[in-house]
Amino acid sequence: MTYQILFLDIDGTILKPDHTYTDLTKEAISQVKEQGIEVFLSTGRPLHEIGELAEELGIESFIGYNGAYAVYQNEIILDEPMKEETINEFLTIANENDHELVLYTSEKNYFTTMEKPLVKTFLHTFQVMNNATINTDVTNQILGVTIMNLGSSQTSLYEFEDGIHLSPVTVAGIENTYDVIRKTVNKGEAVNHVLQRLDIPKEAAIAFGDGMNDKEMLQTVGEGFAMGNAHPELFKYANQRTTTVTESGIYYGLKKLGLVK
Repeated sequence: MTYQILFLDIDGTILKPDHTYTDLTKEAISQVKEQGIEVFLSTGRPLHEIGELAEELGIESFIGYNGAYAVYQNEIILDEPMKEETINEFLTIANENDHELVLYTSEKNYFTTMEKPLVKTFLHTFQVMNNATINTDVTNQILGVTIMNLGSSQTSLYEFEDGIHLSPVTVAGIENTYDVIRKTVNKGEAVNHVLQRLDIPKEAAIAFGDGMNDKEMLQTVGEGFAMGNAHPELFKYANQRTTTVTESGIYYGLKKLGLVK
């Protein structure tokens, strides 16, 4: 098989819990790029927060906000904000149940509050910088949402629309936190959009991920790798398994396919 494109999750896939990556991870990305393979970062993160990492790795194409926004070599090829009425309902539910929200636009991260300890932990863990408190001027621009301080029995509060479900954030130090995933707007749908745009068959695509927000992506490509540190439920959606992020899982997965030395 001649592989043409590689999609990489960031947290828990490229980045270790200490926010660094291994030398072998960077080397693997460099080697596949030298072979002409397109590399996309595919993340739940806002794209305005990953510029430094992208520059270090030499990557210029991205899927962000869990599939709501995609850029191919400086061209926006996907832009799918959430419905404003859905966002307003989320804000009401959060206020009534002592939950905290992070709402992402293409320019900033908007928090319902930035003072609570769990929010400060989130800020430290993900090292997000372009932050503000939510206001009604941007509720029609929200590309993605993360919900904090949410008990597992409360996820249904936000799943009031068909096509919306909550996916647990599987990052060390972050608990009771969920990403909002849309059935028609997720990493898998974004990957499919990219493949169609670039006329690349599914069989020529590879993806690596560790969280449940990666399940659609791993099913959309020919070779879907679950990291060794992945959420236990993710493995059934992957047709490949590799080592953990601290053990350079991207490198050893690509080596299994004969793409790196």
